[in-house]
Amino acid sequence: QVQLVESGGGLVQAGGSLRLSCAASESIFSFNAMGYYRQAPGKQRELVAQIMRVGSSKYADSVKGRFTISRDNFKNTVYLQMDSLKPDDTAIYYCYTQSARTGREDWGQGTQVTVSS
Repeated sequence: QVQLVESGGGLVQAGGSLRLSCAASESIFSFNAMGYYRQAPGKQRELVAQIMRVGSSKYADSVKGRFTISRDNFKNTVYLQMDSLKPDDTAIYYCYTQSARTGREDWGQGTQVTVSS
């Protein structure tokens, strides 16, 4: 099972920025995709951003132009830079990976992001 260690959450005022990090225990090239979902209280978990093995990325409409996903291939780490944060971005953010070999998904422990108005 892939181990994912997340960091970078916290409390920030609206308009501020945070950067989340997710370090994987395996080579980043063993994954079809790596990225973040989030879940706010009373809401379903939703995809925020993902980066594919080939380097392409995908974003939720609600974060396009504000969030940027990137990766460090040597550190097996994915980053989510979150700018112009809004109170609606408040949620627990979960890092995930999808194995290129088996399709299995693995999840991080989650990190809380709280944006105050």
